[in-house]
Amino acid sequence: MSIIHFAVIVVGLDEEYPYNIICGINNFAKQNNINVSYFSAFGGVVDSRKFDIGEFSIYNLTNFSRFDGAIVLTNTFADDVLRDRVTDKVKESGIPAVVFESKDYPDFYDISIDNYSVMYELVEHVIKVHKAKVFNYVSGPLANPEGLTRYNAFCDALKDNGIEFDDRRFFHGNFRSFDGTQAVEAHKASGLPMPDAFICANDSMALTVMSSLEKMNVKIPGDVIVTGFDNTFNAQNSCPTLTTVNRPLYTSGVKACEILMNLINKKPQEKSTILSASPVFTESCGCPGCMEENMAEYKKNTYHRIEAMNNHVHMLNRLTAALAEAETAELAFDVIGKMLNELDCEKFSLCLIADWEDAFNTSSLIDENATYSEYMCAPIIWDNGEISEVELFSSSDMFPYECDSGGNINYFLPLHYGEKCLGYYIITNSDFPIYSLLSHTLCLNISNSLENITKVNHINKNMEELNRIYVIDPLCNIYNRNGFFNIVDDMFKDCVANNKKVMMSFIDMDMLKFINDNYGHNEGDFAIKCLSNVIRDCCSPTDICARFGGDEFVIFSSSIKGDAAELLSRKISKGLANINSLVRRPYTISASVGSVIKELSTGDSLYKIIEHADEKMYQIKKQKKMARASEKIN
Repeated sequence: MSIIHFAVIVVGLDEEYPYNIICGINNFAKQNNINVSYFSAFGGVVDSRKFDIGEFSIYNLTNFSRFDGAIVLTNTFADDVLRDRVTDKVKESGIPAVVFESKDYPDFYDISIDNYSVMYELVEHVIKVHKAKVFNYVSGPLANPEGLTRYNAFCDALKDNGIEFDDRRFFHGNFRSFDGTQAVEAHKASGLPMPDAFICANDSMALTVMSSLEKMNVKIPGDVIVTGFDNTFNAQNSCPTLTTVNRPLYTSGVKACEILMNLINKKPQEKSTILSASPVFTESCGCPGCMEENMAEYKKNTYHRIEAMNNHVHMLNRLTAALAEAETAELAFDVIGKMLNELDCEKFSLCLIADWEDAFNTSSLIDENATYSEYMCAPIIWDNGEISEVELFSSSDMFPYECDSGGNINYFLPLHYGEKCLGYYIITNSDFPIYSLLSHTLCLNISNSLENITKVNHINKNMEELNRIYVIDPLCNIYNRNGFFNIVDDMFKDCVANNKKVMMSFIDMDMLKFINDNYGHNEGDFAIKCLSNVIRDCCSPTDICARFGGDEFVIFSSSIKGDAAELLSRKISKGLANINSLVRRPYTISASVGSVIKELSTGDSLYKIIEHADEKMYQIKKQKKMARASEKIN
């Protein structure tokens, strides 16, 4: 029987709401030998559109045609455009799919919890039992079906009990924990009196509302009531314990897998599955709590979380410090490879766009039709301590290796710098991405290191080009005056120290002004390049030639044999004769060559020997002029 593969699309693996659903999915998958691949981003973490574009690039990677079914946690998407983009791709693939908390996609099967009834019941409890009349509401994104349903239930409960809601007391959040802190700050800034209750659309926001209020010495529930929604671990064990809503999240994860398996196996399946939820009235609204019953387990779980967090913090601190010193890709990969020994996973694959080191200006994947580069590379595939690599693989495969076993849980997480997509990494059979709040920090550390390396490479290439421009003549592509002195100065000093015989030749083009005046400067440049090519061809591998300026060239030779000066002059004359016969210009390219051969000793100067060669060249040029003048007279 072939292995079944599920794709799961989610935003925010580090929140407790998806954690419980994911646990249900993963346990079902392991028991049934199913491979599950999560594609997740940490959108909305910072107030940056470019950052979110980089995060959400991971959804451009998912090739749904390679999966047998998909689960889309649509209620974790704050951006309805992005959510529709993902669901459109699932629909196009034709595979069966399950969505959460949404009736907006009739082609899919859906699982939902009766958010409306239970939120209405919770709010009415606060009104009727605890006599609250003034409310602040901390909302989830209203583009999110759950966020909208809960807000509607809140408004209806107030209206049905004769309470008018003040819109100034509404805070638009995104289900992220720091939204609660921002909601309290916004309330302080509004100047409005403290409400009787803060009703929050989920536990993550409610818990930070409580902690922020406590920093203001506001007592809960003595001064103000706070409620949440989800009954997460932290909500159950906060102090005071949070009044909230208990939802069968683990069960819904299992149910999503069961629905997909029924569809794959052609078994009848209801289009919609509705699960019930119940309010949990406890200390934060003024009802009695039952913390004592769970204290032992709470202490045990809290200790394990703190221990794991401390280990991960130390690991990431060392990783950050080591990556900061890594100036090459090889050093960075070595650092990451060593760190993986401390990360509790079976496999880790670092997948980068094929030209990531050179792609300093890589475009983002903002376009809904954009895809990853056609090919990826995997410089690190860590498999239970063994490290290998794959030079190239197709991005449509997503994995850099064959998935030939079942029951594996894979998490695909984006690597990017701002909106610039660098690639992604895959972590297999590990709870780190869903258990640790530092999973996103790991992504950022690796991404920042890769970006720094691309910048260093870019700077080095620019420096090499600047150095080349500084020492290379752009017209002739040989050394210029600066390059000549940079190279020859040390060679000359060595020749002086060893009393070596050297030759300095100074070459000047004849009648360049005549060519420029009669045929234009482009022709003059052409003639200079032709002379430069001849000079370069006449030099031995140990000779250094340069354009000294204008139509002047120099050659420094430290290996002298026989009558080197005469030999060089003949070679240049022959080379120019060949050029003239080939290019057939209405003028003749010629040059005057003056060479000085000298056995060097202490006190000899490079500049002085160049000056002597220049003087000798002018003697030859003068003789040529006199000869031409004599020809005209005759």
